[in-house]
Amino acid sequence: MQQVPFDEVTSSAAHDAGGWLGALPVAVVATGADGTIVRWDHAAEDLLGYTPHEVLGRHIAELLHPDADRSLGRSLWEGAATGRGVMGMVTAWHKERRPLDLEIWACPVPARHRGGTTVLVFAAEAQAARRIRGSSAVWDGLFSRSPVGIAVLDTQLRFLRVNPALEAMNGLPQAAHIGRRLVEILPDVNAEAMERSMRRALEEGRPVLDSRRTGRTPADPDHDHVWSGSYVRLEDADGRPIGLAATLIDITAQQRAQLEADAGRRHLALVNEATLKIGTSLDLERTAQELADVAVPDLADAVTVDVLDTLAAGDDIGGGLVGGATLRRLAKAPLAGSPVTTVLAPLGQTLAFPAGAPYTRALAARRPYVVPVFDEGAIAPAAAHSTTPAELLRLGVHSFMMAPLLARGVVLGLATFYRTRPTGPFTEAEVALAGDLAARAAVCVDNARLYRREHDTAAVLQRSMLPQHITPPPGIEIAHRYLPASDVNEVGGDWYDVIPLEGGRAALVIGDVMGHGTAAAAVMGRLSASVRALARLDLSPEELLYQMEAALHDLAEPMLATFLCVVVDPDTGACRITRAGHPPPAAVLPDGTVRLLDLPPGLPLGVGGVPFTTTDVTLPPGSLLVLYTDGLVEARNSDIDARLAELTDLLAEPGPSLSALCDRLLTHLVPASADDDIALLVARIRGTA
Repeated sequence: MQQVPFDEVTSSAAHDAGGWLGALPVAVVATGADGTIVRWDHAAEDLLGYTPHEVLGRHIAELLHPDADRSLGRSLWEGAATGRGVMGMVTAWHKERRPLDLEIWACPVPARHRGGTTVLVFAAEAQAARRIRGSSAVWDGLFSRSPVGIAVLDTQLRFLRVNPALEAMNGLPQAAHIGRRLVEILPDVNAEAMERSMRRALEEGRPVLDSRRTGRTPADPDHDHVWSGSYVRLEDADGRPIGLAATLIDITAQQRAQLEADAGRRHLALVNEATLKIGTSLDLERTAQELADVAVPDLADAVTVDVLDTLAAGDDIGGGLVGGATLRRLAKAPLAGSPVTTVLAPLGQTLAFPAGAPYTRALAARRPYVVPVFDEGAIAPAAAHSTTPAELLRLGVHSFMMAPLLARGVVLGLATFYRTRPTGPFTEAEVALAGDLAARAAVCVDNARLYRREHDTAAVLQRSMLPQHITPPPGIEIAHRYLPASDVNEVGGDWYDVIPLEGGRAALVIGDVMGHGTAAAAVMGRLSASVRALARLDLSPEELLYQMEAALHDLAEPMLATFLCVVVDPDTGACRITRAGHPPPAAVLPDGTVRLLDLPPGLPLGVGGVPFTTTDVTLPPGSLLVLYTDGLVEARNSDIDARLAELTDLLAEPGPSLSALCDRLLTHLVPASADDDIALLVARIRGTA
């Protein structure tokens, strides 16, 4: 059996032991019981400079500083030789003739082969020992008192030591950690991902910072936590990895605050988006769809919007909801590609809910109704009436809420928000956000409701005021059109009429009350009735206009109107034309010549203080007179002269009939979405002969 030299054994053991012995050069010296040096290792030679040949056989006290109290050194060895381990500090004398402070540890070791006692002495430079001891004290204090969780692991990622803070975080004592890996003691955290980060730190030698640990530990088994972990490789003096130091901080509160702040910013952005996107029109269905589209996917994975059936039908909303609720589905999102919205009732369908249904309860309570956990228990009451809840559960819906549409104290309907994403149920903040979105949409829905009511009233009024059957006198052929404007300005104050007069004559009139809605339609009706009555009195055109202006002045609110009156005698082709701020009529002669009649423009009715003038024009038999309101020739970003030129060009083209001519003018001059309503009246003067 090969013998290994003593100094190699002790040096290797110290190196492998790590800690102080691995980091501090320690000299190992053996003496006899009388203090004679019998063994001197390489570390002792490195420390004091003497070779074994120079010191073996000498008394160890001779290596002390010449001025040192040698009796102290002798007493130390005498004590060690008698069986007491001793330690202390001495000043040795280096071979280079300089003093060197040493810390020594001495203890007796029985000499098996020679009998007697051998004293084993360990010596280290005092300054280095103090430095190492101070560092260790700091480390031990930090390890035991730090609020940060700290662990030391070996190269196999097994725990060697954990501090009290980490014991508290994990809810396990140190004994449950030692010798085991993280995946073995904490199965409810993302241990595998953490160990991958640890191995990266071991293999690459670069610290891994802020590696997130998430999940639950025995310290708090009912709540998820988030920790920030950092890993640093531990190395020996030669740079070889000997383990890993890990630190862990619980950042659950900070993470929650950050998530709440991020959610707050997202919610604010969603409210801002809703302000821009909800209510872009006064169309009921479009407003409902805008609400659904805004909420997906930032707030919910699927959304439906339902309004009271009476509201959708344009009737009075009605009273309470004691007997249940009947709703009509106006919107849902996504419109395509979502299994959830596919199984929900289609757009336009009427849905009846009993008094105890969640829909009815949400409407009656006028506050959001939330089902945080949508499971078998939650759907049991509805299972006997519908298979939809069970189908939604199968598709992954785990939480939903309903927010009533409430505006001006009136319940209009509700929006339902479904969640399938694995982010948990709707939070209080998200319920509040849904309420904000529903409130914004409710005001827009109510505006659309009120607008529709006003529009319907104005439309009925206007239709009743326009001439239902025009019967021109002999010698005049008539065609006419009325085209309402699109969207908000749908009902206006444009009108036309043909009034037979004595002597075979006729008054062709056209006017435009400035404004839109019920007020304009009402004034238009008043003026049209006045014109019919006054024209039959055979007043002159100027006097007719003065009387109409007086009628406008009688109104509580001032109004303006343009007006054009042409009194035609079909026998002679004579025309007496009076114009009050209205676009000029066009004349098409039998030879195809087209011209706008040059007439004094006048000012609109209602301005007051300006005289009206009448112009006499004679047109040959077969001529056309074209009267129109400004909606036909005015358009955004277009010059009025260019539009009038376009009108005359179209009139120059021969047409098969007056009706076809009207259609041609509207088709070519009016865009798909007109900004103003249009009245058009075309008369052919044929004569009676």
